[in-house]
Amino acid sequence: MTRPILADLHGAALDDAMGRCFSLAEETVDIGGLMVTLVKPANADHLISEADYVMDERLPYWADLWPSARVLAATVRHEAGHGRRLLEMGCGLGLATVGAMDAGFDVTATDYYEDALHVTRGNAARNLGREPAVRMVNWRAWPDDLGQFDVVMAADVLYEKEYAILVGQCMARALAPHGVALVADPGRLALPMFRDHLGEAGLEIFDTVTTPFEEGPVKQEIQVMRLRHTARG
Repeated sequence: MTRPILADLHGAALDDAMGRCFSLAEETVDIGGLMVTLVKPANADHLISEADYVMDERLPYWADLWPSARVLAATVRHEAGHGRRLLEMGCGLGLATVGAMDAGFDVTATDYYEDALHVTRGNAARNLGREPAVRMVNWRAWPDDLGQFDVVMAADVLYEKEYAILVGQCMARALAPHGVALVADPGRLALPMFRDHLGEAGLEIFDTVTTPFEEGPVKQEIQVMRLRHTARG
């Protein structure tokens, strides 16, 4: 069966097409008082592609709902968003993007997986009645024309040592001179290295809030770090 051109589809037509690509499930979560219903792949393991892994060790982490995304979504939903532009790096299922859109931000959601962009579009439209701008972005080849944003955010992206440096470099390029970056992390492998190399990217952490997360067997301490450029005009 030929895969439909998902970028041309919206609303129920997009949901129907995604359901033909892989099995779907629903999950409803509370992000700071807003109940968000997510449609997502029923089993992320079924999306593993040997070709993707051989190419650059890509795994479909986007298809799971991570605690850090919940905490980031609740955090950004209470930011002052009207009149401000926001970029999400690694949008996954789109939960934090929904939180940012609800706060009034003009959101551009990015991911390395095309399917993540379509799931994010669908989840935003389902909950808010509108879609964010989306773009497929490879952190190893950051696009020069992406522009700068008042807020750049990312949830649970420091799971590989390579990303310790890449994330900071990309954030520095995307962040407007007086902008703020939000990074939510549960204590991943690359977090210490990320902190150590921020200065080389011209960024600094100026605030950190830690939120306990517990649901069933999952117990994490989610840190939401606020970053800014070191040279403040």
